[in-house]
Amino acid sequence: MPDIQRVYVRVGGLVQGVGFRYFAQRTARRLGLVGFVRNLPSGEVELEAEGPEEAVSELVDRVKAGPSGARVRAFFWVPGRSPGGNMTSRSGFFDRKGNCGYRSGCLYS
Repeated sequence: MPDIQRVYVRVGGLVQGVGFRYFAQRTARRLGLVGFVRNLPSGEVELEAEGPEEAVSELVDRVKAGPSGARVRAFFWVPGRSPGGNMTSRSGFFDRKGNCGYRSGCLYS
């Protein structure tokens, strides 16, 4: 069984209005990850993802580069092992559109 990892990522620069959330969501789904992506009022995009270690690492690399219309100028990420109560019991990778996130408890509503 692969080692399950979780990552929290915050990306700044020209990352809103350029398809960044769609890019991150599509990439995460293709990699079989679960989690969310959303815009922040600060102009940044945040995401949290969980899944096999190699897939999480690939997502981080792709998000750091961003889609062709984006200009990533700031990149912050915190890797870690999935704690108990992991997201892998859920299904899918969601675009929360800035309305809600994992920490507020409505990720999988």
